[in-house]
Amino acid sequence: MHAAELVELAALVAAHGPALLSADARIESRRLDDYWMASKCRIDRWLRALGDFRRLAQQTARRPSLDDWRRLAPLAEEILTGEVLTRVWGAVVTAGDRIRGADCGEPIARSILIGHMEARNRVLSLVLQGHGAQRRHAVMVNRLRRRCDRWTDLLIGYLLRLHDVSSFAPSPDRARDFADDLRWQQQTPGGRHAWPLVLASLRAAMSKRLSNASPNADLNARIAASVVASFSPLAFDSTGTMRSLWLVRMSTMASDAEGMIAELIAADEPWRKAIEVRRGGRGAEE
Repeated sequence: MHAAELVELAALVAAHGPALLSADARIESRRLDDYWMASKCRIDRWLRALGDFRRLAQQTARRPSLDDWRRLAPLAEEILTGEVLTRVWGAVVTAGDRIRGADCGEPIARSILIGHMEARNRVLSLVLQGHGAQRRHAVMVNRLRRRCDRWTDLLIGYLLRLHDVSSFAPSPDRARDFADDLRWQQQTPGGRHAWPLVLASLRAAMSKRLSNASPNADLNARIAASVVASFSPLAFDSTGTMRSLWLVRMSTMASDAEGMIAELIAADEPWRKAIEVRRGGRGAEE
């Protein structure tokens, strides 16, 4: 799964997050565990790759070349764009905890955000040091960072109508300003139809400006699956990326079903063997 799809998933989370915050809706602990595990694995991969690049940059015999930077670019994009979902999903999970007076999801969300911020700071540091990079590379990375931060503030602002989770926004003040604008907009005629336009703008802003490579597509898919599986089927439409996310959800459900069947078979194994032993003994007596 490409990082751009995770940005669209973040928009979906912001739009349908209120349903998860209702009194009768809870995020299953196993979904949070899956999210934590996949996110930690991805952060570890990022830090290893960035560490390798930094060591290469420190070598006197060979400085990073433009080809090295071209290989690093998809990783930098994945880190910066992936941060949108990390913050938005963390905000939803934290709001759910606070509404219910629980402490189940927020520690996980905070831990992942801290790790993600470490990767972000490292990749920005490498860009600023300019080892083997041209000025245009630094400009492109900085533009992407600013774009992702702004979209994150907007999506967090959408959630601020329900609970104060502004601490998950890159700029809490800007997120609050967006929240005020959204409240006013929803009171205007046709305001409730504005969200599809927001999503279309988000797609246009991200999809055409990112490379095709996806360094950690497998872990991106696992992270998306853990998030998507927390939602009702009604949160998905029948076309485009939202449809592909629904297929991810179905895949997760199928995987869960396979796991349950395996557990049932394993639990039934001692009984089956006992029956076979009894049958064997009975046959010997006869």
